[in-house]
Amino acid sequence: MRRLLLLRAARAGVLLLRGGPASPGKARPSHSEPRGRDGRGGEEEEEEEGWQQLYPGHIPTSPLQKALLAAGSAVMALYDPYRHDMVAVLGETTGCLALPNLRDKMKNHPEGYHILQERPRIRLSTLDMARLQGLPDGSLGREYVRFLEDNKVSPDTRMPPKFVDDEELAYVIQRYREVHDLMHTLLGMPTNMLGEVVVKWFEAVQTGLPMCVLGAAFGPVRLSTRKLQVLATELVPWAIRSGLNASCVLNVYYEQRWEQPVESLREELGIFPPPAVRV
Repeated sequence: MRRLLLLRAARAGVLLLRGGPASPGKARPSHSEPRGRDGRGGEEEEEEEGWQQLYPGHIPTSPLQKALLAAGSAVMALYDPYRHDMVAVLGETTGCLALPNLRDKMKNHPEGYHILQERPRIRLSTLDMARLQGLPDGSLGREYVRFLEDNKVSPDTRMPPKFVDDEELAYVIQRYREVHDLMHTLLGMPTNMLGEVVVKWFEAVQTGLPMCVLGAAFGPVRLSTRKLQVLATELVPWAIRSGLNASCVLNVYYEQRWEQPVESLREELGIFPPPAVRV
């Protein structure tokens, strides 16, 4: 069994670290792979070990495999913070404590519970972009679309989860990823390195995800001295205070709040107005 786990971890880790194509979703090898020493196929061996694909794209992994993937993805994410695939793997393989806590917060909140029941997705296929563009300036929908356009980003770039071994928790981290751009919108932060670090500080306090903590702690190493000073004296204290004061941002059904003014939603959540500094 140990040999099988190591082989699977190495195979998945090498593919991810090379930036190769994503797995098509099969968690177990095909019948065309070499058979085991006792004549059984790899798929039969893994089925007997209890591996089970819980949702499309899920890759079941052991604690050892998760540790190997977490270490490798952490190194690559620190080397290149724009390797979103590595950031995604790091979030999934280190969120074993934070994700259940976020899920419980959602279950214990009326709007969060509604989200868990309906499982909404924020994608171009689910957004009426023309309607959002026609909303008044200052509304959540209009400012969200403005953020996407100004920063040339798309909600469709968010990777689906693979290594979360619970179907409901997989949706929780998917939801976190898909509202990340809305956090930028609410906090008034761009997608440059300084803006991303500020959002990561807010998300670290809000979610407790180790991935966010790592990004908040090590992201600033790439910033200039002037930006570091602004970050330390103005932006980080504000992000931490807002993260502590705000209610859980995953408990907002944003798709039903597009018409709401951003300032009104900030006040409702408990997010303090952004500092008047250039980011």
